Formats: sequence, C-alpha cells, structure tokens
Amino acid sequence: MNEFYVVFEQEEDGGFSVSVPALPGCFSQGDTFEEALANIEEAIALYIETKQELDSAWTPPSNPIFSLPVRVPIHA
Repeated sequence: MNEFYVVFEQEEDGGFSVSVPALPGCFSQGDTFEEALANIEEAIALYIETKQELDSAWTPPSNPIFSLPVRVPIHA
C-alpha cells in the first residue's frame, strides 16, 4: 500500500480539482470533496498501473512531499 499527498482546490464555480505532486500529470476533479477523493484514488491507481505496464521496473516514488504555509505581505 502506497500513500500519496494530494492537493485539493475548491473551484469558484463549485466542485474540487485535485492533483498529486509526486505523480506529474495525475489530476482529477469532482463535484463534491468525496467525489474528488474517490476520483483521485482511481486516477492514482490507473497512473501507477500504466507506468508499470510501460516500464516494468518503475516503482512509485518514495520521497516524501510536504507543505508549509508561507506568509507574504500584500500591499494594496
């Protein structure tokens, strides 16, 4: 079982887009958070399956990705 950090972004018109920084090009979306989560889980599985079909030696990355808040002053 692999674990990946995913990034959810709430869209202005509703719904969520979601990406997986450790898997370039792995994106999905959903009308609700739960739908977006289920869709990205499926997208991750398909991404890994496709990569392994193309290169049997490919393994998912094991380097951790993390995020930190960054404070930047905004001048009006």
